[in-house]
Amino acid sequence: MSRISDTDKPTAVRAGVAHGAARDDSPGAVARGTRRRLLRLAGRHGKPVGGNQVRLLSGGRDFFPALIAAIDSAAFQVVLETYIYADDDVGRAVSDALIRAVARGVSVRLTVDGFGAGNMSAELAQRLRDGGVQLRVYRVLRGFRLARRHLRRLHRKLAVIDRRVAFVGGINIIDDYNHGPFEHEGLGARYDFAVEVRGPLVDHVALTAERLWWRLSLRGEVHDIGLAGAAASYPLVTDLPPRRETEGGVFAALLLRDNLRNRRTIEREYLRALGAARDDVILANAYFLPGHKMRRALLACRERGVRVRLLLQGRVEYRLQHFATHALYASLLDAGVEVYEYAESFLHAKVGVVDEAWATVGSSNMDPFSLLLAREANVCVYDPAFAAGLRAELERAIAQCSARVMPEAHARRSTLRRVANWAAYMVLRVGVVIAGVTGRY
Repeated sequence: MSRISDTDKPTAVRAGVAHGAARDDSPGAVARGTRRRLLRLAGRHGKPVGGNQVRLLSGGRDFFPALIAAIDSAAFQVVLETYIYADDDVGRAVSDALIRAVARGVSVRLTVDGFGAGNMSAELAQRLRDGGVQLRVYRVLRGFRLARRHLRRLHRKLAVIDRRVAFVGGINIIDDYNHGPFEHEGLGARYDFAVEVRGPLVDHVALTAERLWWRLSLRGEVHDIGLAGAAASYPLVTDLPPRRETEGGVFAALLLRDNLRNRRTIEREYLRALGAARDDVILANAYFLPGHKMRRALLACRERGVRVRLLLQGRVEYRLQHFATHALYASLLDAGVEVYEYAESFLHAKVGVVDEAWATVGSSNMDPFSLLLAREANVCVYDPAFAAGLRAELERAIAQCSARVMPEAHARRSTLRRVANWAAYMVLRVGVVIAGVTGRY
């Protein structure tokens, strides 16, 4: 595929317009048109709701103070789901807040993943339970066999406080500077995002968390207290009247990925957004192994003259994923996709912006394990101001903390490196075979 330069964009963007038709190609007009198209498409599925206030939280420096303050203000309920729950300064601070909430008579529910939080210390778990926190573990890992069910993890990160405020994103309960075996490398803060949501969308997040909690309960633990007693402890989401949309808020949607009704929800939203793009796309992803549909959508953006930038992992955290991602660079670079590798620390973000009209923040990587196996949660925001804010954060990271992958340099890789890249890619495909979805990847 031939590369389309940025100087060709105006011609490419206007291609197909009837001769003599007037068209406003200013960035603002493009963004408004993209937003209208995406809301129309998403509205067919009943997803976006208006009247929300959505605040972008950059890393733990924004997220943990906001989360702890919300927990400290809770009056009747705190629900928290996370993949990792570390026994470090941040984990202990969040634990203290949860225990303080219980002491005030607040119902506190904590769900962690059996693999991601599998190394949670027994002391921390016991301290939480002794403090009155109701702790559940999703898919406890007892031994490990290469089977599909072991790959279906609770990877989403969300919290709901009093059904008044919700948090959704990619940030685990772990210090941004806790890099495990890489502590000695002097890395900066982990690069990640979350959103704080107020408004009607909070009920969607609450219902999602409630469904998972009862699903875990019905697997054997609910008999300890009885369904009636547990349900009476606080009002369920389904017992509440619909929340009215407030004026001046933004349209937003909660996108889930699970193994029942929402198998492809997040992937399809990405495809719709890329298909509607007319000016600019910027995606940041920790583990980037998109399927053939996603790759075709990115290349189609370039064919239309859309600028496409990818901010990807530059540090080698997991060698297999790192080298496998490099196997996909060539076709993207040849089409003119700009690839940047984040070098200051580990990139953990899963976010994207299209035409300053659509933005997503969440837990889902653009790889088969997130898109085909794990439980994930993203929030999509259809608002120019929010999209512009996220874009500014990403462009700052690209300019100050990243190195661009140049096509010429990538093409000069040694034969050994090329073989290693493709070998890693093929090994990861084994996991896709186990998932039984090889046709899509």
